Amino acid sequence: MAEWYVYMLLCADQSLYTGVATDIDARVATHNAGKGAKYTRGRLPVKLVYQEKVGARGAALSREHAIKRLRRTAKRQLIVRLNSGSMQVPRRTRKSG
Repeated sequence: MAEWYVYMLLCADQSLYTGVATDIDARVATHNAGKGAKYTRGRLPVKLVYQEKVGARGAALSREHAIKRLRRTAKRQLIVRLNSGSMQVPRRTRKSG
């Protein structure tokens, strides 16, 4: 049985994308090739900023859902904790208009 992971990508527009995969490196390559999720296709390139080993697929999907419900600041805290404070995730600015 394959191990499942939850991951977050930082997109070129500074938005965060959350997904699940068994092979994160291959999945990130798929996203950057423009063949991943529709959301990331127009926001290339993407960079892996968070990964969490979850175990079973169902647990990974549940964790993905929980992360997607978090505010951006809470997601940033997860990323910073994973990277021991060495990675700064830019704050997203609002477009005026």
